[in-house]
Amino acid sequence: MPITDLLAQRRPHRADAARNFDAILAAARAAFGELGAETTLEEVARRAGVGIGTLYRNFRTREDLVEATYLAEVQAVCDYAEEVDRSDPFAGLVSWLRRLVQLANTKRVLVEGLAFNPTAFPAARDALYGAGGSLISQAQRAGQVATDLDIDDVMRFVIGVSLGVYRDETQRERVFQAAVKGLAAR
Repeated sequence: MPITDLLAQRRPHRADAARNFDAILAAARAAFGELGAETTLEEVARRAGVGIGTLYRNFRTREDLVEATYLAEVQAVCDYAEEVDRSDPFAGLVSWLRRLVQLANTKRVLVEGLAFNPTAFPAARDALYGAGGSLISQAQRAGQVATDLDIDDVMRFVIGVSLGVYRDETQRERVFQAAVKGLAAR
């Protein structure tokens, strides 16, 4: 099932309830990004400007909130694939990959929270593979990316770069640039 459908199923139809749902998701995205796994649901509710009961009406468990937050983040990365400048396919691909690496790096709590989720992970994987696969294919047709690579290869490099432990952001960027060079057509 597509991510947009999974999120739409959970989003209330009443306008005020939908606003609360959206506010909770936005607050969770920010809180998990800033505070990581230590983020409490009370903190998310406070940031959203709702009571804890409202949060629980929308997300019965912490896992439900983590899943919805992860899906919203993945959807944003997939949407970004449509926004990148396609006049230079390689630059567009690199821009999208950088955004994906940032997501994976800053949202580890979300990724860890979904490690064994049978519903969210396949939908997120399919969406990311579709968005990235399109960018890779375009760059390959332009002769800019090696034709023996596919989206699965590229996603594995993203995982490797994202999960690495670095001295600082400068080192992370050097590793990212080295990996990107490996994508180029030979």
